[in-house]
Formats: sequence, C-alpha cells, structure tokens
Amino acid sequence: MKAHIKWVDGAMFLGESGSGHTVVMDGPEEAGGRNMGVRPMETLLIGLGGCASYDVVSILRKGRQNIHNVEAKLEAVRADSEPKVFTRIHVHFVVKGRQLKETQVKRAVELSAEKYCSASIMLGRGGVEITHDYEIIDVD
Repeated sequence: MKAHIKWVDGAMFLGESGSGHTVVMDGPEEAGGRNMGVRPMETLLIGLGGCASYDVVSILRKGRQNIHNVEAKLEAVRADSEPKVFTRIHVHFVVKGRQLKETQVKRAVELSAEKYCSASIMLGRGGVEITHDYEIIDVD
C-alpha cells in the first residue's frame, strides 16, 4: 500500500492513495490554513470508522441479516499536550434492518473490534482506549 502527500500551500495538503483517489487536508485559518479540507487526525478517525463499518456490514451480510443501513458515529478524545494523540475513541453503530438478530449484530461489532479492523486494532495496541456499542432499529 502506498500514498503520496503533496503540500499545496499554507496548511493545505493533497493526499493521493495508491488506488488513485485524492483527499484534501487543510488546517484552520489560525494555523495558516483555509479550512478547505479535513484535518489529518479527522482523516485517521474517518478511516477507523470506515474500516469497522466495512467489517460489520460484511459480517452481517454473511450472516444473512436483512440490513438496510449501517452508520458508525465516532467520538474521540485527544491528549491536551503534544503530541496530541487520541487517548480514547468510542464507536457507536446504528444498524437498521428488518428482523435483525441482536446476537449477530453484537458478534459482528465484537469481531470487527477484536479480529478484523486493522485500524482499530493498531490504534488499540498503541494505547488508545477504544470502546464500541450499537443500537438496532427495526424498519418495516
């Protein structure tokens, strides 16, 4: 896996993934940016949410659950002093579907956290306290 980061100006950078997709990263005006993109640490948090969500959807589909939508809402706390690393991250899944089995939703969240989501596991091994929970919404 590769990535290429190019400085544009101020606090703005373009990140290009090995698959050819680009993301704009920028800082706030007080840091020399123009607030025209996500912050690098936000990108990391979004990546963790995407990784975990992918796992949960995949596991629920394999379990033949009738899912309509899965959302992950993440909240992170960062250290007060430099380096301002994440110290805690909470991932709340909202799983919508028809006649979902709670045991399978719970298991999908656990498998993502403990076995499959490399972003979550990597950050957890690095000392970040990561917690997960979920809610199930039955749709007609």
